[in-house]
Amino acid sequence: MSGHSKWSTIKRKKGANDAKRGRMFTRLIKEITIAAREGGGDPETNPGLRLAVQNAKGANMPKDNIERAIKKATGDDAAKYEETTFEGYAPNGIAVFVECLTDNNNRTVASVRSLFNKYGGNLGTNGSLGFLFDRKGIFTISKNDDLDMDDFELELIDGGAEEIETDDDMVTVTCAMEDFGNLNKKLEEMGVEPVSADLQRIPNDTKVLDINSAVTVLRLVDALEENDDVQNVFHNLEMTEELEAELEKQ
Repeated sequence: MSGHSKWSTIKRKKGANDAKRGRMFTRLIKEITIAAREGGGDPETNPGLRLAVQNAKGANMPKDNIERAIKKATGDDAAKYEETTFEGYAPNGIAVFVECLTDNNNRTVASVRSLFNKYGGNLGTNGSLGFLFDRKGIFTISKNDDLDMDDFELELIDGGAEEIETDDDMVTVTCAMEDFGNLNKKLEEMGVEPVSADLQRIPNDTKVLDINSAVTVLRLVDALEENDDVQNVFHNLEMTEELEAELEKQ
């Protein structure tokens, strides 16, 4: 399992407190806002909005919240978010790629730079780390007793899946960025609604650190993820079994 997939799994297993849940909803509402503003407020005719709503449902966002976000996004007073990215290094040379949605770029630049400095990292120039990551489609799907995994995996491969990983309750499917739409359509045809489906930046190579150094890196990752302007944080730290065990104790 890739380092980032392991990190996502650990966070999911640990669960989210109310504050983290609130931040997750804030990020999902931003995605709904941008999708609805760009393609209209009807999920049936707007694939981007349909995907954003699907992810919101997967995170157990109440239906009223979703509908309110769509209505607000299509109104005259909708927030104007823009996408921006940051690239830099955490301590010990770990590459960190940050994706943001913001309505105030100056604020976001200042806060992200401050967090890198506070946790011993260095913010670099855009484009300096892009070659270290590949953009991949990542789908997480709940396992259930009705799912015949052999047939299911064959269907996924037919839809473009490159890698299929399973744990106790989830299936994580990876595909090439250009196959993301095809695989999403395949799941729709099968009547399978993923818990989440998005494009992520997967490291081409990962770096192993000792436990203390790795935990220091992940403090920066956590701090960035807690920032309201940050949507996603990707890194190339190897999530070893020892590190995974240490994180699950926290």
